[in-house]
Amino acid sequence: MKTLMNWLENSFAPTMNKFFSRPWPAGISASMQKIIPFILTGSLIFFYNVFVSFFPSLPDLSPIMVYSFGIISLIVAFMMANQLMEKLNYPLYVINAGITAVGVMLMAVMPRGENADSISALMGSLGPSGIAVGMVIGIYVAIIYNLWGKLHFLEDSNVPDFVTGWINVIVPNVFALGIMMVLVNVFNLDIASLILAAFMPIAQFGQTLPGFILCCFIPAFFYTLGVSSWMWGALTTPIFMAGIQANIDAVAAGEVATNIVTSESVFTLAFITMGGMCATLGLNILMCFSKSKQLKTLGRVFLAPSIFNINEPVMFGAPVVFNPILMLPAWINSIVGPIFVWVIMRAGLLNIPSKMIQVGQIPAPFCSVMVTEDMRAFLWWAVIFVIYLVIWYPFFKVFEKQKLEEEAKSGK
Repeated sequence: MKTLMNWLENSFAPTMNKFFSRPWPAGISASMQKIIPFILTGSLIFFYNVFVSFFPSLPDLSPIMVYSFGIISLIVAFMMANQLMEKLNYPLYVINAGITAVGVMLMAVMPRGENADSISALMGSLGPSGIAVGMVIGIYVAIIYNLWGKLHFLEDSNVPDFVTGWINVIVPNVFALGIMMVLVNVFNLDIASLILAAFMPIAQFGQTLPGFILCCFIPAFFYTLGVSSWMWGALTTPIFMAGIQANIDAVAAGEVATNIVTSESVFTLAFITMGGMCATLGLNILMCFSKSKQLKTLGRVFLAPSIFNINEPVMFGAPVVFNPILMLPAWINSIVGPIFVWVIMRAGLLNIPSKMIQVGQIPAPFCSVMVTEDMRAFLWWAVIFVIYLVIWYPFFKVFEKQKLEEEAKSGK
């Protein structure tokens, strides 16, 4: 175990942190973080609509959602190109590349044929189901701008700076739009459909139990190594968004929601992330009643954030990160949690979320009932809480014993 921990701490974790800090992975990750406010805007309107169902006289705020979350793919395309240019250190291109990506995205998804004049068809392509398209378009534009930037065209010439700036934006702009024009208008390719077809196997696997476990375990595993879980948003966000949108559409059509793997099931439900990623609320509760003065004090200080599913204090303060005793139960929880949620939802014992409510800092089990619209969530929250306590307990007692020995030696 000591050898494994040394490798994880001194080799694996630094290598992964170094990889994710490189411009391309960092830019993709940053773009996923930048779109969160627009997703949350839509979530707030979905949450508001819950009250509208009880009070129909309340005003209709759906346009706010339509022109924020409803065009999330367009925003993703802009942010992807924008953040990649920032991380690649091209300040001249930061805004221009993003705007170019918007133009390229619109060209790629513009309805054709019998739907050529359909605004609803266009808006449907710009919604959450097209996030993968927005990501690819943004990366495509960033690649073209990056290649052009490497040429340093007219860098040391006598041409005025403002003219040089114009030329160095116009050329990659023309290339990005021109190549897409040829693909769409000359070769008649449906770029959006091709991208979605390529992404479909990933999305389909993501909606399986193994895919669900991996979507939860991988971020949790790296989190215990000090690597931010935000890094994985580029992989999980398209799966989660496509899943919840399909559920919303199914319910609107009078059918039932079937996609379990959504952000709502992972985060808002607060079963898998009870107290935060790795389900640390149970650990926090155990700390509050510890025989160790240090752990008891930390547990009580960390409890308020944990109730709101914020666990950085516990992860880095207990600590769980790089703690060989507490890392293992954190990993076990990230496997047990999705299996538990999958089983009870597939068995019809808890409703599958069919509304986009991604407000993960509402205390559970109230958020659990809110997102599932199912009072049985109270019962299942209590069951999984006990399971997590049982998982944490033996490892915590070993950790507590070490702390008590340290305190005895120090005389505190």
